[in-house]
Amino acid sequence: MPTQYNNRGHMFGKVAVLMGGNSAERDGSLQTGQVVFDALQRNGIDAEMIDTREDYISKLQGGNFARAFIALHGRGGEDGCIQGLLECLNIPYTGSKVLGSALGMDKVRSKRIWQGLGMATPPFAVWEPGTGVEDYVKLFGLPLAVKPVYEGSSIGVSKVKSATGFIEACDLAAEYGPVMIEPWITGDEYSVVILGSEALPAIQITAQENIIEYECPSPLIYAVEENLKLLATQAFKAIGACDWGRVDFIRDLNGDCWILEVNTIPSMALNGLVPIVAKVAGLSFDELVVELLSLTMDISSRVTYAKG
Repeated sequence: MPTQYNNRGHMFGKVAVLMGGNSAERDGSLQTGQVVFDALQRNGIDAEMIDTREDYISKLQGGNFARAFIALHGRGGEDGCIQGLLECLNIPYTGSKVLGSALGMDKVRSKRIWQGLGMATPPFAVWEPGTGVEDYVKLFGLPLAVKPVYEGSSIGVSKVKSATGFIEACDLAAEYGPVMIEPWITGDEYSVVILGSEALPAIQITAQENIIEYECPSPLIYAVEENLKLLATQAFKAIGACDWGRVDFIRDLNGDCWILEVNTIPSMALNGLVPIVAKVAGLSFDELVVELLSLTMDISSRVTYAKG
């Protein structure tokens, strides 16, 4: 079990919980920031919530903060920008550094790195405005996955089953910036949470009629899960990500696993994926939050987490 953190709040100093912001994932970030702040307070850690939609730079400069817990999702918080600012202010922070954050947010460059290393990720093309569906159907067939390059989760993502819905899907994704096209791979979705140097138990994600269900431990047999965790660790490290995050996969009908994306600051909503996985691995929510903060000081409990 992880080391208990009671009465160790003084070790961390004052913590800025950065949340909110202006991205399409603002609401989720506010939820993450609130539950993280609450957990820090329960552990006797001096913390302050800062919404980066407001004048947050002056607050960081004048707030006597010893470190920052980044609870931002999406662009402006997960893409290296806030990380670069904190580097300039000499404030240690949770999660991946500038390069890993920037690459994790950029699906195209992430995939090019994985492809260059011979890792399994779906083929793709960057959509050129004005080009029709025919070029992409020749490459990938139908259905197609149309998604923004710089947004995580399912924001702006469409499944295109026929030519008639292609332009509408591209226009939707283009609201968030450049657009990429992939073949839609049919199979089961899995995610692996990385914590420190460990891959935690895999979780299966099932979405039916807008209801998302999680199964952890996953139904995968031991050998397949261990291979998935190894692939997750390799994909995570390949883009320079560190400390914590999530790697998403699709396992096709042949049993082959394909890397979809890396999320360097996943949601911490209490009923969400990361807390569920952490609980299976033997970490309470509070222990998880403090473990993430500990990584900013290189004083992780250095445990080997449960296999589920």
